[in-house]
Amino acid sequence: MAHRKTRSGPGVAKADRHKKAAPFPTREQVLRFIEESEGPVGKREIARAFSIHGDDRVVLKQLLKSLEKDGLLDRESKRRVARAGRLPAVAVVEVVGPDPDGELLVRAVNLDGEETQPTIYLIPERQHRNPGVPAYGPGDRLLCRLRETGPAEYEARPMRRLPKAPDTFLAVYRPSDGRREVGRLVPTDRRLRREFEVDLKDAGGAKFGDLVRAEALSGGPGRGHRGARRARVTERLGRSDQPGAISAIAIAEFDIPEHFPPAAVEQADRAKAAPLGDRTDIRDVPLVTIDGEDARDFDDAVWAEPDASGGWQAMVAIADVAWYVRPDDALDRAALERGNSVYFPDRVVPMLPEALSNGWCSLRPKEDRPCLVARMRIAADGKLKGHRFERALMRSAARLTYEQVQYALDGTPDDETGPLLEPVLKPLRAVNAALEHARAKRGALELDLPERQIILDQHGNVAAVTPRARLESHRLIENLMITANVAAAETLEKRGQPCMYRVHDQPDVEKLADLREFLKGIDLKLPAGRQVAPAHFNRVLSTVKGRPEEELVNQIILRSQSQAAYSPDNIGHFGLGLQRYAHFTSPIRRYSDLLVHRALIRGLGLGAGGLGAEEEARFGETATANSGTERRAAAA
Repeated sequence: MAHRKTRSGPGVAKADRHKKAAPFPTREQVLRFIEESEGPVGKREIARAFSIHGDDRVVLKQLLKSLEKDGLLDRESKRRVARAGRLPAVAVVEVVGPDPDGELLVRAVNLDGEETQPTIYLIPERQHRNPGVPAYGPGDRLLCRLRETGPAEYEARPMRRLPKAPDTFLAVYRPSDGRREVGRLVPTDRRLRREFEVDLKDAGGAKFGDLVRAEALSGGPGRGHRGARRARVTERLGRSDQPGAISAIAIAEFDIPEHFPPAAVEQADRAKAAPLGDRTDIRDVPLVTIDGEDARDFDDAVWAEPDASGGWQAMVAIADVAWYVRPDDALDRAALERGNSVYFPDRVVPMLPEALSNGWCSLRPKEDRPCLVARMRIAADGKLKGHRFERALMRSAARLTYEQVQYALDGTPDDETGPLLEPVLKPLRAVNAALEHARAKRGALELDLPERQIILDQHGNVAAVTPRARLESHRLIENLMITANVAAAETLEKRGQPCMYRVHDQPDVEKLADLREFLKGIDLKLPAGRQVAPAHFNRVLSTVKGRPEEELVNQIILRSQSQAAYSPDNIGHFGLGLQRYAHFTSPIRRYSDLLVHRALIRGLGLGAGGLGAEEEARFGETATANSGTERRAAAA
C-alpha cells in the first residue's frame, strides 16, 4: 500500500510511518507553521505536516475555527488561512503614486478597510532590466510578490502588469465626508475596491443614492484622500433602491451585452415567414408547447402516440433558428457574443432580438412556424430504439402551462386542455412513465433542490420568494428534451459530424474526500475509492429523505459535483448517466444548440443554414466561450 509523504512542521519531528502517530499539535505549533509558510495554507497541508489523520481532522478543523474566531487567523479563501494581519505572499496591487521621497506606493486591492492598509513600496525591477516596459503610474494594477520588511511595511516586486480597472463603471453617488465641493462614487462592482471622487461640476446633477454610470479620469491620482482616483458621471440611471436597479447592476457588473448592434436588429426586423419548400408538412399533428406561466418564447413542442409494438412514437419539434441566423451574419455574431439568454426576475436579456425570440422563432399557437423535428421510437421500457431528424413546418395546437397540464392529468381539465387530454396529454404521460423507468434504471443523479420563484408586484418590487412546485408535467418535458438531446448526439456521431457535446465529468477526488468527511459526521457514507456512480449519491439522498438535513445534504452533494460544460470532445454526462449528450432543444436561448442544429442540417443534407467549415474549425474555442457565458449568466 502506498503512503503519502508528510511534511514536518516547525518544532515537530518528521513523521515516521512505522512509528507511533505523532501527538496532536498545540495552538502555538499550528500558528508557527502557518507563520513560517510561504503563503496561505489549507487544512490539508496542515494535516500532512503534523500527520493528522481520521477523526483528528475534525479536531483540526475546530482548532482552526477557534483561532480564526480569536482573531489570530485570516481566511484568505474558502479553504486557506494565513496569520492575522499578514498580507499574502502574492497579491494584486494598485499603484497609488509617489511618496514625498519619490518612491512609488501601492495598495493591496483585496483589503476592505482603508485603516487596515500597511505601507507597500513598489520595487520595479522589471523596468530596470527592460527599458521598453512603460513606467508604472497611478491606477496601474500589478500582480506582485510581497515581502514583509517591518511592522505594517512591505515591498512589492512586480510579476506582471494586469489590465486596468474599467474606464466606465456603475456606481452609487454619495456625498463626500467633510468636503462640500466633491462627491464620491461607490462602484457597484465589488472587484473595484476603491471609491472615486467626483467634482460637483462633473456629477451630472446626481443626488444622494442615485445609480449612475461614470468614467474614470486619467491624469494622476487626483485630489482624493490617499490618492483616490477621480471620475465624472456620464449618465444618471435612477435611484439605486428603485425596482430593477439590482438587475441593471448585475448586467453592468458582469458585462452582459444588453443592446444589439443596429445591423442585427435590422436583420431580425426583415425576417419573414419561412416557406414550406422541401419541408415536411406536419401542421396537422397536434403538437403542444408546455412552459412556465411567465414564458414569452416557446422553442419546443411535443407530441406522442402509442405504436403497435407496445411502445410510442414521439415528436420533439424545435424552432428552426438556423433558418434565420446564418453563420457569421450580424445576428450570428451578436448571438455568439452573448452565448445565451440571461433571465432575471424582472427582465430577460435575450440572445436574439425580440423580432425573432418572441416572433418568428417562437412556436406560437395557431401560427405556422419552421422547425427541426426529432421523430423518436421509444420502447415500452423507455429505451430509445430509433430516431430521425427532418426540417418541417408545424402549427402548435395550444400554448399550455405546466400547471394547466398537471390539473388536466389529475382529472380537472379546463376548456383548453379538455379536448387535448385523450389524444395528446395522456399519451405524453404514458411515454414519460417509460422514460422515468429508463432514467431510474441507468442511475441518473436525482438531486431534490427546490427552485425559488421571485414574485414581483405591479411596481416591480419583490413581493415574495416561494418554492416553485415540481410537477409531473415538468418531468414530462425534461425527459422528452433529454431524449431528443441524446438522439441529436447519436445522429451527429453516426454521420461523422462535429458535435457540441454537453459534458459532465466525474466528481473531483478532493471534493469527494470533503463530502465523505461531511457525511461521516451525520452517520452516512459513500463507497471508498476514486470511482463513484450517481447511484451511490442517490442512495444517500434516499436515506435522508424527509429528515431535517435533507436539503443540506442535497446542496452539499451538488457542490461536490464537477461543473457541466460544452466541449467538441465527448467524455459523457456523469449526472445523467449518459454516454453521449448534446443540447439541441433551445436554440433561441443557447448558442450551443444552434451549432448542433447547423451540424444536423449539414450532416443530413437538410438545406441552407448548415455548419460552415470555419465554424467547425473554431468548435473548441466556441465551446470555451459558451461555457464562460453560461457561468457569467449564472453569476449575474
